[in-house]
Amino acid sequence: MDLFNTLNNYIDLILNSLGVYGPILGCFLICIESILPFLPLSAFITLNFLAFGQILGFIISWIFAILGSMLSFTLFRKKVKNWFDKKRKDKKRLDNIMKTLEKLDFSQLVLIIAIPFTPAFLVNIAAAFTSMSYKRYLFALIIGKIFLVYFWGYIGVSIIQSLTNPIIIFRVLCFLAIAYLISYIVNKKFKLDR
Repeated sequence: MDLFNTLNNYIDLILNSLGVYGPILGCFLICIESILPFLPLSAFITLNFLAFGQILGFIISWIFAILGSMLSFTLFRKKVKNWFDKKRKDKKRLDNIMKTLEKLDFSQLVLIIAIPFTPAFLVNIAAAFTSMSYKRYLFALIIGKIFLVYFWGYIGVSIIQSLTNPIIIFRVLCFLAIAYLISYIVNKKFKLDR
């Protein structure tokens, strides 16, 4: 119980010390994560859920996850694609992902975007390098990011709550295992990891 209170107080202290800049920073980092994949999207979504509550935290995280992915898609399509085509030596992996994405129907694209363990950064880049329309990719993101944002928000908040209720950690582990298994099957089926 003391560990939970300490962690909760620490999170509140961070959020309060950032003041009005906290939400702005959280939204900015979610956008940037689509370009810099080493940033922990799950942590930013969890902080938004804790700072704004489940509904508003979800909406804010969802909107900025979509904006970040579209920013990445547009940046790579407009600014990087031609340069990258000339410079890259190993075309095989990205070419395979691009071919796979071009063959997908809309529901399959949404599924790939929705799965938490799919390499979203690579999907954004590969989609940008295909002939996929902005509209198709945007609508796939709008639908697919719903599950992804909810998943990471639920997992993050549940892990913090599990410090007082150990049964929650079992549910979280089951949820993670199911999501990972689905991600693994989808990645193998569509050959995204090759």
